[in-house]
Amino acid sequence: MSDDESEFSIDEVEEEEEEEEITDLSNSDVCTKYQEASKIVNLALTGLVSQCIAGAKIIDLCQFGTTILEAQTGKLYNKKVNGVVVDKGVAFPVCISVNEVICNHSPLSSEELEPLKVGDIVKIDLGCHIDGYIAVAAHTLVVSESADSPPESVDPELGNVAVAAYNAMLVAANAIRAGAKNNEVTEVVQRVASNYGVNPISTVRMHQMKRFVIDGVKEVALKDPTPEDIEEGEEKVPECTFEQAEVYAIDVAMTTGDGKVRPGDLRTTVFKRNVEANYRLKMKASRFVLTEVDKKFPTLPFTLRHFDDERQAKMGITECVSHGLVTPYQSLHEKADAKVAHFKCTVLLLPSGTSQVTGLPLPSYFKTDKEPDEETAAVLKEIAEKAAKKAKKKAAKKKKKKASS
Repeated sequence: MSDDESEFSIDEVEEEEEEEEITDLSNSDVCTKYQEASKIVNLALTGLVSQCIAGAKIIDLCQFGTTILEAQTGKLYNKKVNGVVVDKGVAFPVCISVNEVICNHSPLSSEELEPLKVGDIVKIDLGCHIDGYIAVAAHTLVVSESADSPPESVDPELGNVAVAAYNAMLVAANAIRAGAKNNEVTEVVQRVASNYGVNPISTVRMHQMKRFVIDGVKEVALKDPTPEDIEEGEEKVPECTFEQAEVYAIDVAMTTGDGKVRPGDLRTTVFKRNVEANYRLKMKASRFVLTEVDKKFPTLPFTLRHFDDERQAKMGITECVSHGLVTPYQSLHEKADAKVAHFKCTVLLLPSGTSQVTGLPLPSYFKTDKEPDEETAAVLKEIAEKAAKKAKKKAAKKKKKKASS
């Protein structure tokens, strides 16, 4: 081999090494970005909980949450990397779903519903990202007169389903660890639901998340489909094994109803670009919408409310959907008299174990007379002890820092 050829080979190897970017949790910078995104999600969720009071408008709440996500992500990572601005912002549009609406309701300014009233069951769902590293969360609450006067008591059925959904989220997060399989997590969720006498929402899935990918290939079902479900078109989730350095959205929705979603009359406003699909659109409005999506929301979900011209967006999105260029996130509904609870958190599969980085505590007014089964109770106790130990350590660190300053 000549000196020129040898030099070329070395340069080629060096260039290849430079190009190979580690985008999972084995990279400490990636881990930090997930942690920072998670803090912002929790901040936005906390702020929204305080704003969900009687008289609040859903559109105002969605805009309030979006403002927090955009403002807080805008403060971080503002130095260009290799001359390129770090992408960051909303990863999943703020959705406020009320009563029998389960999720994905993010209304347009022109289609505002009546304000929230005392006793309404509100499900908040949102997500943000830093450099494509995504954190998501969802929370359920009951509307009161003011943030300072939470409900003293709620319907026992609602309390029961909320406790069930929250506990299922906790034990599912605990069960997702390197080497475990997704069907084991499904069994855990089904056991909790059965014990509390409620049903998981059959179409809700937990997903692996990767850089700029909010719904990865690895999934976890909340329940195994029955032969009747399969006959009606529901697919069985393929078996998969969890690995270290992965990230998951632990998404749990439960109901006092039958768990089967129904079509509602709310407009679908949340969509995601199907990056594998291409088609030459005929309508000018459709081409404009797709161009905007490809430029501003190439991989992550967005809402039509993000478009300056709402009318054009509504016109153009229809053709995009019909040709499979975007995937709609339809508002999911239960029957009107059903009580629904929805909780979601983000977990990181670290060498030290699974770490839950988003999600708020269960509101204290959600109570039930039912006790968890023995196995679930043991897991919940272990989780509570770990959380208490972590809080004690954090408090001691804070006290030490204050004393030294």
